[in-house]
Amino acid sequence: MCDAAVTVKVKYSVSSLPIATAKEVFDLVRDDLSAVEREFGRQSKSEVVVIQDIARYLLSGGGKRIRPLLLLLSAKALGFTGESRIRLGAVVEMLHTATLVHDDIIDEAQTRRGKPSANTAWGASKCVLAGDWLYMQSFQTALDERNFKILDLLIGLTQQMVEGELLQMQKLGHLINEEEYFDLIFRKTAMLFKVSMQLGAALAGVDETVEQQLGEYGRNLGLAFQIVDDVLDLVGEEATLGKPAASDLREGKATLAVIHALERGTGAEREAIRTVLADRDFTRVKHATILEILRGHGSLEYAMDAARAYAEAARQSIADLPQANAEAGRALRALLWVPGYVTDRDR
Repeated sequence: MCDAAVTVKVKYSVSSLPIATAKEVFDLVRDDLSAVEREFGRQSKSEVVVIQDIARYLLSGGGKRIRPLLLLLSAKALGFTGESRIRLGAVVEMLHTATLVHDDIIDEAQTRRGKPSANTAWGASKCVLAGDWLYMQSFQTALDERNFKILDLLIGLTQQMVEGELLQMQKLGHLINEEEYFDLIFRKTAMLFKVSMQLGAALAGVDETVEQQLGEYGRNLGLAFQIVDDVLDLVGEEATLGKPAASDLREGKATLAVIHALERGTGAEREAIRTVLADRDFTRVKHATILEILRGHGSLEYAMDAARAYAEAARQSIADLPQANAEAGRALRALLWVPGYVTDRDR
């Protein structure tokens, strides 16, 4: 039985602990996230002007900052409030940003968050090197913590992300099954969510059991996040997404709803989907036709059900996390809020 089929059965409630509101979460982390932004800017300073220019451009593009948010909440939920959480928050955002730069080059993306992508503005060659610089700078910052556990987590993360990108490149235009899909999105997305949570645990110096709980939360949340991203890519509007709709299909990527429809469609429907994946455009088969096939088989709702199940599994994994003080309790309530935000968003 596939991973998704197991998790969609999770229906029970998480905890008697109330879930925070969006305002409560924002009030709790607003100052810390601002500090992370400043630290990112400080760490991305270089004598080579183009590196600074690209880093500033990427930082000004906004983004959800969900990875540093997770690290901050993880550390706070365990009672750690030292400055290291700000530095490592910048580290995970730098790693994420470097990954986006390289992804846009590989995908030949023209836009990112409604703006020209960095590779469009500066060219692929400069952006490859700027992405490499961000990777190295993030490790330099992490090295200053003098914590082998942190370095071990970041090295394992980077290896998984690179392997995930290479695996995805091998599979572009080809049909994959759910097991392969979940392996890819774990490597490319959920691993960074998992490590962001584990870094908070590493700073707090908690035992391995608690670290595993937080890592499981991050893994499940990351899977939910990517599944929702993939559904939004299929059904969203370019103005909302900040990039062309159905970019995944245009790049030859089969995501969960598409895999579900391929397994249940008629011969003609499967051939239509295969055509789009092979052509990497909607010249012979229209986007609307693919959406009709997906809706006809309940494939979009199937994917969203899987995302909601992973979100609930994330909550379940930290339901009994010890609370050191009132501030830790507020952070835990905020972590219980994040899965709902992930599944309910429209971009």
